[in-house]
Amino acid sequence: MRYLVFVTVLWAFSFSLIGEYLAGQVDSYFAVLTRIVIAGLVFLPMTRWRGVEPRFIQGMLVIGALQFGITYVCLYLSFSVLSVPEVLLFTILTPLHVTLIEDAINRRFNPWALLAAVVAVFGAAIIRFDHISADFYYGFFLLQIANATFAAGQVFYKHLLQRFPSPIPQHRRFGYFYLGALAVALPAFLLFGNSEKLPHTVTQWTVLSWLGLVASGLGLYWWNKGASLVDGGTLAVMNNALVPAGLLVNLLLWNRDADLLRLSIGGAVIALSLFITRQGMMPGAKVSG
Repeated sequence: MRYLVFVTVLWAFSFSLIGEYLAGQVDSYFAVLTRIVIAGLVFLPMTRWRGVEPRFIQGMLVIGALQFGITYVCLYLSFSVLSVPEVLLFTILTPLHVTLIEDAINRRFNPWALLAAVVAVFGAAIIRFDHISADFYYGFFLLQIANATFAAGQVFYKHLLQRFPSPIPQHRRFGYFYLGALAVALPAFLLFGNSEKLPHTVTQWTVLSWLGLVASGLGLYWWNKGASLVDGGTLAVMNNALVPAGLLVNLLLWNRDADLLRLSIGGAVIALSLFITRQGMMPGAKVSG
């Protein structure tokens, strides 16, 4: 639990740092690639290359590609069309994706999750009801991909550790995660990146370095380790704790002119979608298998 709490505090500042110093100024693909390289340099020297189950390594490569590569590419792209509070509010749906993925693994269909998704989209519309545009829904869609891949990473990591237990410490089997992420981010930058929008100030490089070393290097490892030590309910709560923490930091330090009433109403409706999801997980709820 302490790992999840500490990382929540770290990531509460990360969203605002991205929105204020990188979004629209530094190429999104390059920013993600830089974070991956810096984080990888932290763990790869400690990584055990021999005596590790090959299927575990393959699983970690997939998890890294999903939870870091695809998640962060979509997250950074969403900042080009959404405000920081909107990005934070739309990440609240991660537990919904956790539920959907767990149901898929167990070959179940939960209609409550589908209803929750509809309610969540309605909540998103409330936040931007006066100027909904294609860009807005594009940003919302990107974040749902990010939510789904981040949720998948958490779920798969926990299952992978259970399937391949080892006396080798977790941090010595985590470096493969960043190689998987690199396999997504490097081709993405080479194909779609804009070399004219590379970092050009000390502040931008400092922010990228902090995000890569602390938020991604230590943060993603501690988050996954914490996720593997708690039950599903606790993990869902901690996924959601990031939203109020991140909003508090952003609204107090950088975004004091935000429409608090609209954010509150829309956020409440999105939170309702999570309550609906939890109802579907209660004993007696109708779930088809």
